[in-house]
Amino acid sequence: MAKRFGGQYSPDGTSPPALEGGKKRRRLEVDPAGGRANVMFVPAIVLVATTFSDGAVSFLAGLTGALSLTLAAWLLRGGLRAEAAFNSRKVARRPALPRKILAAGLAGIGAALAVFAHTDTSLGLNLLSPVLYGIITTGLFIAAFGFDPMKSKGMDGIDTFQQDRVARVVDEAERHLTTMRETILRAGDRQSAARLEDFVDTARELIRTVEEDPRDLTAARKYLGVYLQGARNATAKFADIYARTQDPQARADYLALLDDLEQNFAARNQKSLLDDRGDLNVEIDVLRERLSREGVRLK
Repeated sequence: MAKRFGGQYSPDGTSPPALEGGKKRRRLEVDPAGGRANVMFVPAIVLVATTFSDGAVSFLAGLTGALSLTLAAWLLRGGLRAEAAFNSRKVARRPALPRKILAAGLAGIGAALAVFAHTDTSLGLNLLSPVLYGIITTGLFIAAFGFDPMKSKGMDGIDTFQQDRVARVVDEAERHLTTMRETILRAGDRQSAARLEDFVDTARELIRTVEEDPRDLTAARKYLGVYLQGARNATAKFADIYARTQDPQARADYLALLDDLEQNFAARNQKSLLDDRGDLNVEIDVLRERLSREGVRLK
């Protein structure tokens, strides 16, 4: 069976990544919306095409229904992505806007208008059928895609004000990482893009640690703000230079920078985890001492 050649002399110039120190391979990211949401844009196109020549009233109803269906598909795509982000985190606040529920309502309205647009009004105005079809569509939409997360998770005992501060820092950090991933594509170098993905994974591990314990924010804020902003600027400069000159020294310097950043981020994350474990040991020792005062002996 044919197998693509990869190794030292491949176009990438790198060997296949090995598992070093027990580090997991990078997981392939899949768009949570995918084709399920994109296919929902099709009914709007069909509705406009089938009502274009049926008169002004039918065309207006069809156009309005198509707009409603398009907005429903757009909200659904955002809702699926927000739900995937919510499920990927141990600590998360429920989405402020229930996009999937709103999408279901708009899909029902669009279906009702579609039925109305294809109804022969010369036989009288019958609103029962459009309403029934709209209700059925809403129910099927919810059955297919479900509800939005209705309550936050993992936030018991966490200060809301502190969590809001963490959310702002995390959002800024995610924007920096997204910008870096988009900018590196300008360089046209797969090795640099792959190395950047490794650093992004390490940075996100620190982000998740801070989300789970907001007390780490003070120590990690410099990493998630200043360092990531500097890495973003360096990525932009490297992408511009390498796209013009294909300078191997520029790539080597950039890869060395990513190595240093990844090591520092990993060390900061490990220190946060060790500090958390130390806090747990202190709590256990205090609890043991209190139980001992009460006459309870633990083996």
